Amino acid sequence: MLRPFFSAPNLETGTDEAGRGCLAGPVTAAAVILPANFVNDLLNDSKKLSEKVRERLRPIIEQESISYAVTHLEPLEIDQINILNASIKAMQHSILKLHPQPNYIIVDGNSSIAQTPSLFTGEVLVKNTVKRFSENDCNTFNDIPFSCIVKGDSKFTSIAAASVLAKTHRDEYMNRIHDEFPMYNWKQNKGYPTKEHREAIRKYGVTKYHRLTFRLIP
Repeated sequence: MLRPFFSAPNLETGTDEAGRGCLAGPVTAAAVILPANFVNDLLNDSKKLSEKVRERLRPIIEQESISYAVTHLEPLEIDQINILNASIKAMQHSILKLHPQPNYIIVDGNSSIAQTPSLFTGEVLVKNTVKRFSENDCNTFNDIPFSCIVKGDSKFTSIAAASVLAKTHRDEYMNRIHDEFPMYNWKQNKGYPTKEHREAIRKYGVTKYHRLTFRLIP
């Protein structure tokens, strides 16, 4: 069962991203502040939900949240700063768009994010620096304390809500650009490295939406 807060009774935001492993399209992050009484039995990590359930949850989260924001970082920038830094930057920008600003941040952190000491600490991210964080560590971004929580999207309501918004907004983006390049079938694969997608890259080449620093063809 999802927990409402990591650090009650703060005005707490959860943040998460979608699209890190894709070959095409943006990495998308969302940040969400939910009211203390928000409850929805359908809500879970977006990867565990069907598309139909995610789309059902999206307007509920957007309407009932205190504040939410979504940020897309495009493939060109992903190629320039790498996907980890792009994911972090997208989450940073989403948090900065929130009004009011939170006084605590919880971040869905996989192993690479949880081991990056520069997470949210400044505009210039430290490359190839390793430090292990625990959920009890407290760091700050923009003078706001935050914690990285591994698999946080399956533990805390606000991170789960952010994961749903990031996923649905990114899917909407991929559905929109599908019409420009229908041969890649982004409406179906959303830019992920499916066999069909890679075969289309081999046949038709790359587009402005592909991440050129990724291994597009095995």
